[in-house]
Amino acid sequence: MIKDFILPDIGEGVVECELVEWLVQEGDTVVEDQPIADVMTDKALVQIPAPNAGVITKLYYAKGETAKVHAPLYSVDVEADSDSQAAVVELQDGVNKTVAESRSAPGTEIEEFLLPDIGEGIVECELVEWLVSEGDTVSEDQPIADVMTDKALVQIPAIKNGKIVKLHVRKGQLAKVHAPLFAIEVEAEQVQSAAASTQALEVSSSNQPLEAVPQGKALASPAVRRLARSLDIDIATVAGSGKNGRVYKEDVQRHQANSGNSSAIASPVTESTAPVTQQTIETTLPQSKPADRIEPIKGVRAVMAKMMMESVSTIPHFTYCEEFDLTELVALRESMKKKYSNDELKLTMMPFFMKSMSLALSQFPDMNSRVNQDCTEQTYLASHNIGMAVDSKVGLLVPNVKDVQDKTILQIAAEITRLTNAARSGRVSPADLKGGSISISNIGALGGTVATPIINKPEVAIVALGKLQVLPRFNDKGEVEARKIMQVSWSGDHRVIDGGTIARFCNLWKLYLEQPQEMLLAMQ
Repeated sequence: MIKDFILPDIGEGVVECELVEWLVQEGDTVVEDQPIADVMTDKALVQIPAPNAGVITKLYYAKGETAKVHAPLYSVDVEADSDSQAAVVELQDGVNKTVAESRSAPGTEIEEFLLPDIGEGIVECELVEWLVSEGDTVSEDQPIADVMTDKALVQIPAIKNGKIVKLHVRKGQLAKVHAPLFAIEVEAEQVQSAAASTQALEVSSSNQPLEAVPQGKALASPAVRRLARSLDIDIATVAGSGKNGRVYKEDVQRHQANSGNSSAIASPVTESTAPVTQQTIETTLPQSKPADRIEPIKGVRAVMAKMMMESVSTIPHFTYCEEFDLTELVALRESMKKKYSNDELKLTMMPFFMKSMSLALSQFPDMNSRVNQDCTEQTYLASHNIGMAVDSKVGLLVPNVKDVQDKTILQIAAEITRLTNAARSGRVSPADLKGGSISISNIGALGGTVATPIINKPEVAIVALGKLQVLPRFNDKGEVEARKIMQVSWSGDHRVIDGGTIARFCNLWKLYLEQPQEMLLAMQ
């Protein structure tokens, strides 16, 4: 049976693409998911896989021509036998899906997992990593994929036991909410009972080992194929180190190195008797100049760029700096650290900074407020949800400790430990990122002293903590002492906070930190 492969929607707004490279020829036998062609949209290079096994009968475009979305790209002769290996095209929830009947074993059915609502207002997310492969057997609640929204990295679990038969979105692509993310083969809800002999036959046949199907073409990404072409290497001759023989960049480079060594050994010695010098070697080796690398800004970095641009363009910032002498606080914390620190609670300086800040916020509510879009209303927040900037593997995240005004220092420390661990692994929940009222950025952890932090909109203030330094200072007697000094840098929203307010607030915060006994007396 001859079937036309219709070029699917490659991305939002893309209606055509350039045929960069055919990876097969007319007459080639292909297997399911084998790469067929590389096409270039106005956004990226995309590889088109085969949804069915068969023989390529027609390639509708020549290399360099423009292919149309929803038009035939190539035709394939699909074998139609008693087991019905032909694909069945279904229309479900307004989405075209192809489900191979041969994948559905007796007593099972194939279900599409639709990407659920991940958070308020989120309509799409980036597929960061598949944690399973097609053909894997999964159990309920097993992690299937990591996806990145504009707020956090979210892990998608399996809702049923079954076998993964199709991954609809590739790594790095955008997945749409309420659209199929993957297909899973599960036990049918209503399975008609069969004779015991039939069941035994089905069980025995399902336990037979599957015969490996030759790929015919190497499994590799478009970038790896381009690298092989640039080095004049037939990628089909490269031994892949990945799953199912997938070829990676390192495999191509290793192949090139091995080929170069082999040719050097096998080539006859020339009659040149000139001595080999370092200069001779340097002039013989190919000279390569590193090329510029262009990468898209996406995920958390893209969200941060958008928020920071909006913040500086809509909020009039002003900066206020002060010096704190934390000698007494450091001594207090050191005396308590060994007794109270454990795996779930790290007694750092941050819990003291947050608790003392909360005490000062009670006296200066302007610092814990929000302003509406046209600056006609100011909302004074009852909760002190203090955020802390964390340098995570997916970018800068700012989770916040909720209701600091109602927590003890040890409770705050436990929350900071939890949030820090979650943020550094990139798995902080969206709820922990929402609702912040004021933020702390600890640049001193990386060595900085003074900064001009950008306000985390819609908050009205943010402070950057510099590194703790041992510096000489005069005491009350005029004697020079070694003191533990930290510079702090505030940025305030000048629409609702003036210099006097932030100075008086910072002085009270400084009092609580420089004289910890004052902080203890102020606690309720």
